[in-house]
Amino acid sequence: MQHVSPVREPLVTGGKTYHDVTQDVCRQVEAAPNVRWMAALSVALFFLGIFLYSVYRTLWYGIGEWGLNKTVGWAWDITNFVWWVGIGHAGTLISAVLLLFRQKWRSSINRAAEAMTIFAVICAAMFPVLHMGRPWLAYWVFPLQNTFGSLWVNFNSPLLWDVFAISTYFTVSLVFWYTGLVPDFATIRDRAKGPIAKVAYSLLSMGWTGSAKHWSRYETVSLILAGVSTPLVLSVHTIVSMDFATSVVPGWHTTIFPPYFVAGAIFSGFAMVLTLMLITRVVFKLEDYITMEHIALMNKIMMITGSIVGVAYITEFFIAWYSQVEFEQYAFINRATGPYWWAYASMMTCNVITPQLVWIRKVRYSIPLTFILSIIVNIGMWFERFVIIVTSLHRDYLPSSWVMFSPSIIDIGIYVGTLGLFFTLFLLFAKFFPVINMAEVKTVLKYTVDNGPTYTGHDPHHDLIHKPTTHGVPANAPVNYDKHD
Repeated sequence: MQHVSPVREPLVTGGKTYHDVTQDVCRQVEAAPNVRWMAALSVALFFLGIFLYSVYRTLWYGIGEWGLNKTVGWAWDITNFVWWVGIGHAGTLISAVLLLFRQKWRSSINRAAEAMTIFAVICAAMFPVLHMGRPWLAYWVFPLQNTFGSLWVNFNSPLLWDVFAISTYFTVSLVFWYTGLVPDFATIRDRAKGPIAKVAYSLLSMGWTGSAKHWSRYETVSLILAGVSTPLVLSVHTIVSMDFATSVVPGWHTTIFPPYFVAGAIFSGFAMVLTLMLITRVVFKLEDYITMEHIALMNKIMMITGSIVGVAYITEFFIAWYSQVEFEQYAFINRATGPYWWAYASMMTCNVITPQLVWIRKVRYSIPLTFILSIIVNIGMWFERFVIIVTSLHRDYLPSSWVMFSPSIIDIGIYVGTLGLFFTLFLLFAKFFPVINMAEVKTVLKYTVDNGPTYTGHDPHHDLIHKPTTHGVPANAPVNYDKHD
């Protein structure tokens, strides 16, 4: 008798077989680009052009092209940097942490989330490089032999900690992402008809054959990388928060920043994963793999992390009051009621109030409302970074140096342009790489033959040939009992 879990909905719907999984995922890779994809790529390339022009103006004329002034030395550049690093958090969390905790619902969304991490970190890295003013001299920040006079790297600076943390995070995430792609590249290689595609995917699949030895090494490497990646989820945004917490600027030097920034990063990261997966689900007709159960679970995580961020906002105000330091108190009162009150109100509305709608089941299982909420959350998280940075700087200890910050057209162009860069990379990934991890989806696939027991298993990169036996199970099926499901 078939055992059906009374607790959880199936992770793959539509009665899919191994062959269906391969066909559905490979379809968009093998087919010619469709009109919708071409239109989306054209829009992304337009914004990428804006980015390239804005970068040209910045490098040719200097960062005087930005809206920075004597008092506000950090603004949109660092706001956007922290925002993009935060978006990159959900990919590693979904892949690494949920893998270690054996959460099978990650299997349909981890591939796109990992890709999002890579592309978001690339966008984030643009801002510190451009902020150097002369990025062609970037090698000066490395601890080379002291041929530059008195210039030397300050290892006590959290800005340098950022370099090490984010470069490590990017490297591990890239290897983790590519490792997961290898079995699926082999699937496409075996199905490829054109000589160019066959050669390209043969190189990318690195000689994968699907043998027991290959699968053993694949699983070992995945677990090792997941173990290495998990502390990076916490360390990267903790170190980013140290850029602020180690300073003496009122509103910044607070010990709550590390956990507060990590929760905010996971919050914004999951919102961006939802935005991308809801679009991918419709464009590539993957509703049977990215199910309402996946969407509801991601909504729950977004609601929990949003609530943690809300508690952090309240705690900041409480600590400022409890400290009895007038400068600290003024910094927070100025945030909420000063000239930038509208940014603070936007942050609180988008990040604290709006996500509480997810408590309502109809909202949690509504695709249009989830899509709108995911965009609102990322708008709110951008305002959070803006509020922290600009409102703490524009009112100095001396009223004579009080000043307002206004972004220049180049500031806006670089930010909008990084969105173009991000979506250009993501669209290219979604077209030429399998957007869902076929091998992992096959491990949670449920099928029944002749009303026999339900089994799960995976075929490395060939479709199963169904040959029912007297027991009702395909003769060549890799049988793995799942006692829980």
